[in-house]
Amino acid sequence: GNQKGPTVPTPLGDKIRDLRKKQGFTLDRLAELSESSKSYIWELENKEPPRPSADKVAKIAVALGVTPDYLITEDVSVADATDTAFFRKYQSKTPATKDKIRKMLDLLDDDE
Repeated sequence: GNQKGPTVPTPLGDKIRDLRKKQGFTLDRLAELSESSKSYIWELENKEPPRPSADKVAKIAVALGVTPDYLITEDVSVADATDTAFFRKYQSKTPATKDKIRKMLDLLDDDE
């Protein structure tokens, strides 16, 4: 049968735990950074929550330095998530700043 035990790691839970450990955050620290409770983070990591709130997941993603899409969808790689996060930051800049960023990228290209 496919009955679930008390704790069934989910892709979302695995990602949150892996990223949290990579950043060296304790459950307490991540809870603090994402304005969630420690028990809520623990549940996300260890159980299948009945639809985690998008708002909370977004805050957790920001605390972990990835996009909410990366945590929620199963087919987004970490690289894509960091690129998307970078691009969102880039999009919010002024034209002058965007120009500087593009020039910096051109300089990097010259070095290769």
